Amino acid sequence: MHLDMTLLQILAVLLLPAAWAQSSSNRLGVVVEAKNITLPEGSKAVLPCHSPRMVWTQDRLKDRQRVVHWDVVRSSPEYSVERVLDMSPGARQRVYNGFNKGRISVPDSAFNDGNFSLIINNVVTTDRGVYTCNLHHHYCQIHQSIQIQLNVTKSARKERRYWDGEKTVFIVLLGSSVVLPCVNRRPLWREGLQEDQQQVAHWDFQAPGVRPDRADRLVDLYASGERRDYGPLFAQSKMSVEEDAFTLGDFSLSISALKPVDKGLYSCNLHHHYCGLSERRIFRLTVGPPRPSAPTTAPRIFQNEEPEQRTEESESPRVVTVILPEHRGYFLQHLGYFLATFLLLAFIVVAVIVLTRRRKKRGLEYELRGSERRNRMSEGEMSLDCTELKACNQAPLNSDFKNNLLKEQDMTKDCNNDFEGKLWK
Repeated sequence: MHLDMTLLQILAVLLLPAAWAQSSSNRLGVVVEAKNITLPEGSKAVLPCHSPRMVWTQDRLKDRQRVVHWDVVRSSPEYSVERVLDMSPGARQRVYNGFNKGRISVPDSAFNDGNFSLIINNVVTTDRGVYTCNLHHHYCQIHQSIQIQLNVTKSARKERRYWDGEKTVFIVLLGSSVVLPCVNRRPLWREGLQEDQQQVAHWDFQAPGVRPDRADRLVDLYASGERRDYGPLFAQSKMSVEEDAFTLGDFSLSISALKPVDKGLYSCNLHHHYCGLSERRIFRLTVGPPRPSAPTTAPRIFQNEEPEQRTEESESPRVVTVILPEHRGYFLQHLGYFLATFLLLAFIVVAVIVLTRRRKKRGLEYELRGSERRNRMSEGEMSLDCTELKACNQAPLNSDFKNNLLKEQDMTKDCNNDFEGKLWK
């Protein structure tokens, strides 16, 4: 027994915090938006909170806010969709087919007790099909529907009701009566509720390190026009919300002259108990350092510091010399221009020097080649002179040699003639 109690205590410790958190989250509403906003100190912050479903329009007639209508879809002999009837609180139910008048109906107290069931008397074969019960609440923008399939049989043993996984199926006897159920007892479908007393909007502020359930309430707004401000912030006009918030659906919170103490978590809670709406928007506001003031340096005017009074006579235009303080960037820009010009001049000088040296070198080479050619020509002339001299010196030698040869030939001729004469003898 003691062990069981210990286990129960452990389970309670583990599960109760989760249950409390879930109940608190349900009480606060569903978080539909969360933003981080950072603004400098001294600026104005606007935390947006808009919801068109919270716009309040008084329905004095109460006849066009809620509508119920039944439709039927038939697949045989041909596919067709037909409106059976519709009904609203301020108008009678309207049956579209003359054959169904007095045979098909919805209870007159439908919008009082939430029973929108369709009653069909004297069922015929053409009644088979898929029926849809549609509930529309235009004010709350809520639309709900339910489907029921109706089949007709001639055998009483085949009558039954079952679920086919998507919808309820009714098999009824031909000529009998049937009630297709459509019940919704939510308060918004019934009369006797005041819409303006069911809409509430409020802003909460949670400072850093503070638990959500310890957050400070800033303001409460009601659709009836009642307003409750908490603390001096709204009285001092530091925080504000539009007076016609429920007319525009704009519940944005404006905070002027931000300070570091304004840092924290702001939440906009919208509750529409009549429509079952419960939304929450969270904004984490961070206040940064103030914006630096822009430097303002007035120009220095040295001439004509005091403007003269204008006269009716035409005056010649005057020149005013204004000297502005030079910035570091301006000095660096001009220094860059100077360096670029110096480098360009240096490049031109170097190029001229290199070209001049090349031309001088080419002139020297040309002179050396010319002198070599002259030397070669002079050496050729000298060799020609020597050969001529040699030729002249060798001329007498050659003549003597030729004379000796001629003499030898004459002598041989004479010897031959003498020898031939002796032979003839």
